[in-house]
Amino acid sequence: MDLTLNDMELNKDWMKRAMWAMGLVVMGCTSVSAQQHTVAHQWNEQNLEAIRNDFARPTVHARNLYHASILMYDCWAAYDSTSAQNVFLGQTFDGYTCPFDPEALEIPDTPEGTQEAQEVAISYAMFRLLTHRYSDSPQAESTMDNILVQMIIQELDPGFTSTDYATHGAPALGNYIAEQLIAYGFTDGSNEVNDYASTCYVQSEPNILPEIPGTNGLQDPNAWQAVELSFAIDQSGELLTETPPFLGPEWGKVPGFALRDSNLTVLENDGCEYKVWHNPGPPVYVDTAVASGFEDLWKWNHGMVVSWSEHLSPDDGVMWDISPASLKYDGSLPANTDLDQFYAWEEGGLVSWYDENGNFGGQGHELNPFTGEPYEPNVVPRGDYARVIAEFWADGPDSETPPGHWFTLLNEFILDAQAGEHRWRGQGPIIDDLEFDVKAYLALGGAMHDCAISAWSNKGY
Repeated sequence: MDLTLNDMELNKDWMKRAMWAMGLVVMGCTSVSAQQHTVAHQWNEQNLEAIRNDFARPTVHARNLYHASILMYDCWAAYDSTSAQNVFLGQTFDGYTCPFDPEALEIPDTPEGTQEAQEVAISYAMFRLLTHRYSDSPQAESTMDNILVQMIIQELDPGFTSTDYATHGAPALGNYIAEQLIAYGFTDGSNEVNDYASTCYVQSEPNILPEIPGTNGLQDPNAWQAVELSFAIDQSGELLTETPPFLGPEWGKVPGFALRDSNLTVLENDGCEYKVWHNPGPPVYVDTAVASGFEDLWKWNHGMVVSWSEHLSPDDGVMWDISPASLKYDGSLPANTDLDQFYAWEEGGLVSWYDENGNFGGQGHELNPFTGEPYEPNVVPRGDYARVIAEFWADGPDSETPPGHWFTLLNEFILDAQAGEHRWRGQGPIIDDLEFDVKAYLALGGAMHDCAISAWSNKGY
């Protein structure tokens, strides 16, 4: 679809943005590497950048990434000839029905035409969703400029808003799916219409005031408290004028991707009903009646945070081999009473990384399964390794939040590293990059959404 200003029906704000964006394209101020990625990959990067420009809300952004992955997958599947099943389009999805007449959609008769239709539909769907979800973010202007540039690079008209896919094909299909999913989002229990505010939970304890001595009237140290600062800047560089409330205490109400009823426990607390997923039981509480040291598990946990903070120094002389030959984890989780047998409280890392004499290294994987050879050592200062890990997951300024981190890992180490060579589980024929990308995003988006629901349902209760 060629873009001409005469065809655009944009308001003045969009027109100004379009002129500015086309200027960037003409001057070559766009990423060349981005054009080497699939359209799905490019729009995922736009989503991640929009998250960096927004408030740090992992639950909200896990949902945004999940919904975006549904849009991209369904735009691809609608034109796929291998009987791929749609997730949302034409389905009843968590009680919401998205009508669709596949007979009314014209399918191109060439592979090139099919891929172009998929790419156009994906672009319109993502443009509409990101415009809707991030229009009120702190740096909305930057986000809107970014996605407008993306549309213009692809020579697509951002002013085209028809949802009549029977008449207008791919661009209208993208608009239609986005319109339907946005409508569904107002019904999914997230309370998006009220900016995701809680509907029952009320903070029971006063805010923590770190700048003032004392407890500010604290009664129950095991209850959640907001941190109130006289001056605070959020991850997008915006000055916060209000203390952020508890994020998503009732997020368990939001439907998941692969959560099962067997994973659910319905509990009551302070007059509120909570849907708790993958309930691990009560957390460790501080015992306020008995004076204790680190034998108290609550204090042991917090003490380990302090202990491990000392490991951030690059000058302590401690060296670690961080190759798979030394670092190995089987995925098991310890009971609360066995934490000291799992974590190396003083040395750092896991107990399993040390031999019986307390020496680090050599307890990992014996051979690289791909080469059949032992892993080469990768010896670095423990402090450097610890800081890299901490900084990546710390969610400081310019963070795409934890669910977004997983997408950056997927993009860099799998989609980029193996572009043109994707196979199902590493075997069989090569899969087209666009197909692999939309399927990978759907799987990861669903997983992150389920993780957010499970984690915050437990936090809220």
